[in-house]
Amino acid sequence: MPKLITTRTRIADLGKPRIIVIGGGFGGLEVVKGLAGFKAQVVLFDKYNHHTFQPLLYQVATSGLETNSIVAPFRKLFGGQADFYFRLGEVKNIKPEENYIETSIGGVRYDYLVIATGAVTNFYGLDEVARQASSMKNIVDATKLRNKIIRQLEYALLTEDTEIMNSLMDFVIVGGGPTGVELAGALTELKKNVFPKDYRELDMRQMDIHLVEASPRLLNGMSPQAGEKALKFLTNMGVKVHLNAAVKSYDGYEIQLSTGEKLISRLLIWAAGVKGNPVEGVGSDKITRGNRLRVDEYNRVKGFENIFAIGDVALMEGDLKFPNGHPMMAPPAQQQGRLVAKNIKNLIQKKPLKPFTYFDKGSMATIGRNKAVVDLGRIRFQGMFAWYVWMFVHLMSLVGFRNKVFTFFSWMWNYFSYDRSNRLIIGRNEEKINQEELTKQTA
Repeated sequence: MPKLITTRTRIADLGKPRIIVIGGGFGGLEVVKGLAGFKAQVVLFDKYNHHTFQPLLYQVATSGLETNSIVAPFRKLFGGQADFYFRLGEVKNIKPEENYIETSIGGVRYDYLVIATGAVTNFYGLDEVARQASSMKNIVDATKLRNKIIRQLEYALLTEDTEIMNSLMDFVIVGGGPTGVELAGALTELKKNVFPKDYRELDMRQMDIHLVEASPRLLNGMSPQAGEKALKFLTNMGVKVHLNAAVKSYDGYEIQLSTGEKLISRLLIWAAGVKGNPVEGVGSDKITRGNRLRVDEYNRVKGFENIFAIGDVALMEGDLKFPNGHPMMAPPAQQQGRLVAKNIKNLIQKKPLKPFTYFDKGSMATIGRNKAVVDLGRIRFQGMFAWYVWMFVHLMSLVGFRNKVFTFFSWMWNYFSYDRSNRLIIGRNEEKINQEELTKQTA
């Protein structure tokens, strides 16, 4: 009889300060990199063994990139860093009074703790929508979404009922931010350049892509010019944009909007917002707007001297330029991660801490081939040049040289061939729909 596996963190006490980082997103990576070469033991906990470049998840979901183009294993990234430990596990609870965390693989002590757990999808209390809709926060989500998009077209071939066929061929995206806009553009390019060749038996003119936004315009985090241009681009591409419209309900088939309009689709992609993902144990009084942890100007969780929070899970109060907290995007998390690494070293060396000041490098979004919008401070531009800038910035931001090379060649292939080669259904049929309904129509 095989022995039972008992889980333990198995992290030796080296007699050095132990710094535990929870989460290997953009902020967590910067903390670990910033502590390289410092006389401390650095431990990274994550429930996945890799970092994911989330801004390009939508390209995996729409067959533009392979999954391995936007992920990088932690052990490969930091394998040469002395006194670095990675543990595959989920942190369940923090015990600040004991400087101790409980995880799915056992407990471990810390001297300094950095919470970089990011964000989760915010469905704003719409429980039925949460059960039925598809979201996109990690590589598994993106792969499932790709499976479902392609599988629905395969099923559309099996029915002669027009309403059912349209429900399989129509896609609804909720949220007019960068993710929603980019997804709408990518799906439109599939409809125009790829699906007509793959599914010649289907009339692609019947495929509708809807983008639903609750506010009066798109890209609320960017300039009005960017929002107007994005709307013009999408409208010209054939996307049906619904402004001032919010989703009230979705049962997996019918979508009810606040305007009274009804949409029929078996795939609703939720890109309407996120909320912080704090760890249990820090205290409910430390949680504020957006389910984020209150932090001071050094990113220390209010009330603690040795617990820091960065990125989407942290809300820094007192910044006059960002009274509602810094944007829940990669740049603030990266900048905070770098500074927190320096400040932990300053604490250990008994040096003064440096307050965080966010340097806003701007925002950008791509709408499709040769179409993007870019805001760089007061400099704003749209169109083909903006698209080149968007590609360059995202390519350079990818983690790992291999990923940069793979992504570059994938983009070049897609651009010149008008094709997307990663149209694969991979998995265990988790996205399978009710085939009995189709059988009734095709019998």
